[in-house]
Amino acid sequence: QVQVVESGGGLVQPGGSLRLSCAASGGIFSIRSMGWYRQAPGKQRELVASITITDGRTVYPDSVKGRFTISKDNAKNTVSLQMNSLKSEDTAVYYCTAAPIGSNYVYWGRGTQVTVSS
Repeated sequence: QVQVVESGGGLVQPGGSLRLSCAASGGIFSIRSMGWYRQAPGKQRELVASITITDGRTVYPDSVKGRFTISKDNAKNTVSLQMNSLKSEDTAVYYCTAAPIGSNYVYWGRGTQVTVSS
């Protein structure tokens, strides 16, 4: 059974940093891309960052560009999201996704809470 598991969420003060990690396991052997989405209370889920595993190409929305960095980790099918200069509006549940090669299906993690508050 495929599992996508996030870790690293928590409480941080404005201006601080946090690093999220994500691992996909249980049957996904070739990943096309992985990404991070977030959803704040009362708002739609939005893309935060994505990375193409084969060539390392990344995509960020303007709201996080220059502050967030997604990267592939050494372990297979794992990625991290480094978040710097955090703002209160970054508060949300962050979800990791994994898209296998040859499939349009996207696997989702259960999410990890990130709270930016003083």
